[in-house]
Amino acid sequence: MPATLRHLPANEYRRERWRNDQGWTREITRWPDADDYVWRASIAEIHRDTLFSAYPGYRRAQVLLQGNALRLGFTDGRRVTLEAPHARSEFDGADVVACHLPDGPVQVFNLIWDPQQIDARLLHRPLVGPMVFLPEEDVRWFIHLLAGTAQLKAPQPIGLAGGDSLLAQPASGERLVLEGSGEVLVVRLAQPTASESDAAS
Repeated sequence: MPATLRHLPANEYRRERWRNDQGWTREITRWPDADDYVWRASIAEIHRDTLFSAYPGYRRAQVLLQGNALRLGFTDGRRVTLEAPHARSEFDGADVVACHLPDGPVQVFNLIWDPQQIDARLLHRPLVGPMVFLPEEDVRWFIHLLAGTAQLKAPQPIGLAGGDSLLAQPASGERLVLEGSGEVLVVRLAQPTASESDAAS
């Protein structure tokens, strides 16, 4: 079977309200395209101090995209500050999280997933040469270009501008190569092992 590729241009992201109606997010993609999705990638727009929506049963990872700082406060007393450029945090989706803006509005990349159904690993990497994605059973890749330009080498090449995203699953026996310059967020999406599923339950 050929590689599975889906280009997600930034100008096609779907803008919608947060679950708690306290802010806006630009949804990049979700899988499946249903309310009870397994995973979702989006960009949250935060313009004032507020509370994040709760997502029991999910994990969340966030990366600061724009703005100088975002402070997160948890009900157990933890305090986390995401600072530019591209600091990140991961936490349980059931947590009640207060966000504070010490230096104006921010935008945050937001990955949410059900750990019992998917193993999601978020990486931040410079793109300074070819980045190779090899076929693995039941593994897909989500790529978000933070800055710069890139092109995925394929029978039908896909060009990416800053802010664009891509879903890719290499076909058996072939590799996909991303070339360009800039920075990327890469998410490896795989079926969880039995031990990972047990730990998440």
